Amino acid sequence: MAKLNFKYLNYYKNKKILITGNTGFKGSWLSLWLTMLNAKVYGISKDIPSNPSMFSEMRLNKKVKTSFFDLKNYNKLKKKIDSVKPDIIFHLAAQSIVSKSFKKPMDTFYSNSIGTANILEYLRVTKNKIDAVIITSDKCYFPSKKGYYNENDKLGGIDPYSGSKAIAELFFENYFKSFLYKKKNISCISTRAGNVIGGGDWTVDRIIPDLFKSIKLNKDITLRNPKANRPWQHVLEPISAYLFLGYHLKKNKKLINGQSFNIGPNIKSNASVETLIRKILKIWNGNTKILYNKRISFTESVKLNLDTNKIYKKIGWKSKLNFNQTCYFICDWYFKYFEDKNQILKFTQSQIKNYISFKSE
Repeated sequence: MAKLNFKYLNYYKNKKILITGNTGFKGSWLSLWLTMLNAKVYGISKDIPSNPSMFSEMRLNKKVKTSFFDLKNYNKLKKKIDSVKPDIIFHLAAQSIVSKSFKKPMDTFYSNSIGTANILEYLRVTKNKIDAVIITSDKCYFPSKKGYYNENDKLGGIDPYSGSKAIAELFFENYFKSFLYKKKNISCISTRAGNVIGGGDWTVDRIIPDLFKSIKLNKDITLRNPKANRPWQHVLEPISAYLFLGYHLKKNKKLINGQSFNIGPNIKSNASVETLIRKILKIWNGNTKILYNKRISFTESVKLNLDTNKIYKKIGWKSKLNFNQTCYFICDWYFKYFEDKNQILKFTQSQIKNYISFKSE
């Protein structure tokens, strides 16, 4: 394997890493990257959330020791973490679909808040030395007219998904300021990533999976909120930030411990849902047409932009891919998958290596 040339990535060699939600879209990309770094990766997931799934296509069942149970079960969680004794926990497990939060609001609140609270409770009582990266969402901010949010803006939401993410952030802040700030064996941060897209996403009711399912079946794509403006970013962008933050929790604990960070693209990568889909369809050069659903059953924020100056000023992380490059990365992945999915593992590994060596503008 070609040597990965981000110097900080060498830190992860032989480290024991526990990922919650490791069978999901982002969790699978993170797991694969860490296995390429020769980390010892463990996982906790409720199930494999889609079929097909990134977890299965990357054959991660052979590389990641995964336990399947609900994170709301604190006793099972404690037993698992005690047995692994991880150096770092990446907490990604969540109910991540806005539309599902309207159908099953209580499940969303329990999954996204109690699961996080159980991780934090373990950190409160354990004597093991652990760094933890708690991943929530940019949807944790209370909607405002400015539509542009930094880490000090008001938390909240007008829907179950947003509210559940805000509660998770409040749990993080409360636990840190009440207990974790004084624990020498614990360091932790929370991250709020923008809209994450990329190859290997097959999640129901997400725009990229919906589009490529439509392309594969030669059907038209229906948009429910075409004017919604989002900070689109390729999945490798937030994952590189999680890894960078995990490294700095060890190297610069005093600088970032207990803080929250927005993770997103350059503001120029913000675009509407319709612009994103038209760009991908243009690259793909297919026959899929765009339709519009005028009967919207739930409301989402129209404008959502992230201020990412804090993470850049604190530790120097910034996104690498612009909007066009992100779209090409996505199209390349799905083209390879449809052409010969037996080669998709090798191709995905090559995308990670290409991302690492990619020089941003």
